[in-house]
Parts: sequence; structure tokens; C-alpha cells
Amino acid sequence: MNSSAAIGIFDSGIGGLTVAHAVTTLLPNENIIYFGDTAHLPYGDKSATAIQAYSIKICNVLLQQKCKVILIACNSASAAAYELVKEYVGSKAKVINVIDPVIEFLAENYEGKRIGLIGTKQTVNSNIYRKKTDSLDKDITLKSLATPLLAPMIEEGFFNNNISESIIQEYLKNDTLNDIEALILGCTHYPLIKTQIENYYQGSVKVLDTSEIVAKYLKKYLVENDAQNPLNAHIKHFYVSDFTQSFETSTKIFFGEQIRLEYYPLWE
Repeated sequence: MNSSAAIGIFDSGIGGLTVAHAVTTLLPNENIIYFGDTAHLPYGDKSATAIQAYSIKICNVLLQQKCKVILIACNSASAAAYELVKEYVGSKAKVINVIDPVIEFLAENYEGKRIGLIGTKQTVNSNIYRKKTDSLDKDITLKSLATPLLAPMIEEGFFNNNISESIIQEYLKNDTLNDIEALILGCTHYPLIKTQIENYYQGSVKVLDTSEIVAKYLKKYLVENDAQNPLNAHIKHFYVSDFTQSFETSTKIFFGEQIRLEYYPLWE
């Protein structure tokens, strides 16, 4: 593995920027190549077959850039396409999803606890979190709730306002999430509304930011495999499959600088 090679990160839109920001904060020397599949967002209401097709196309782009790691920064794609992507990429790069790091974190910290999960329909209906949690044999009770309005709401810039407040509260008061001790933000968009969710629970429920958990998991992998970038110089390169104003605005908000977006259509 070329330790100075980039980390490739992809998502359907701005959600994966929460992961990219967490990665650049924790690993400031790493080169980042991000692909936002804005032409097909959100992934949460797409079929598994469609998500797999998008994911393989994006992986081709990241492999052409010689990425050492491909990070699937999307729960829907992690649930639907991880095994296929891992097989497709083979030994060319390490493939990491955003689900396994969270499962490992639960095993280490939440044995015997009641955990809530909110995510897209694709993530929740795949039942992947429940299967992986049950396989831990840690007596963890998982309560899952699909929250399909949240990702498109965030993509459209509706967070930290009265509109988002009403939608968030309507979901969180659902009986499914009664008596939980922690809540997994099972979509990489959701850290953008983490503060609103924390305000709702008033400290009674620990809100788990998966972007931070995934970044720590990635750092651990790089350290253990002596694959951290030894150079101080770092590059951030962003591809999008369709130009959207919200994505351009969000990249500037996340990284505190104007980011040049390169248009890269997946099918042309």
C-alpha cells in the first residue's frame, strides 16, 4: 500500500461530508478524494440493485485515482453494496463501510443496553444493524425506526430551524424509540442535526455520531498497517455527478474554504 495515496470517500450527497470532515480533523495529513453522487441522491429510497450499480461506477473513479482506502460514507450503500464493492475492489484498496465500525463500538461500550437506530428506509429495511448486533451476543436490544424525510430535508438545507425541529420531534417521539439509552445516527447526513436531537433528549439518551466513530476506526486501521501519510502536504479533491448549489455551499461550511468541485457524470 502506498501510504501517501489518497483516501477515497463517497456518498450520494452532502451526508458523507460529515465523515470527510471527521477524517480530515482526525487525520489532517491525509489526502482526500470525495465523490458526491448528487445526480442520484438520496440513496435511501433507491433499490439495492441501483445502489450497487452507482457504487461500482464510483469505485472505478476512485481506483483510477489510486486510492489506498475506499470509504463508503453512506449507510444505505454500506448495507446494499459493501460486499459487492469489497469483492470488486479486491486487493487494490482497503474497503471500509460505516456500519461495522459502529457495531464494533457497540460491542465495546453498550453490552446489555437498549439502543435506538434512525436511518433511511434502505438501511432500516435491510435489517443489517440488527443482524450484526445480534451476532455480537452482547444482549444488546436494537430498536430501529426509518426516518425517510430527514436526509432530503438536510440536503435541501432545512436544519436548525422550525421546520426541521417539527419533523425531528415527530420521529423521535415514536413509541419504537421508547426507553432507549443511546441512539445511533444511522445516516451520515444526521450529524448535521445532532444538536437538535440532543436537545430533544436533554441528556437522557447518548447520541452516537457515526462519523466520529468511523474516523477513529479508519485511523486505527492506518496506524496498525503503517499506512498513514508521512507527508505534511494534503490535498482535498471533490467530484460530483451533478452540480447542486447545496453541495457547493455545504463543502464551504464544512471545510471553511472554497472547494473546487469537478463535474464527473457517471453515465455518459
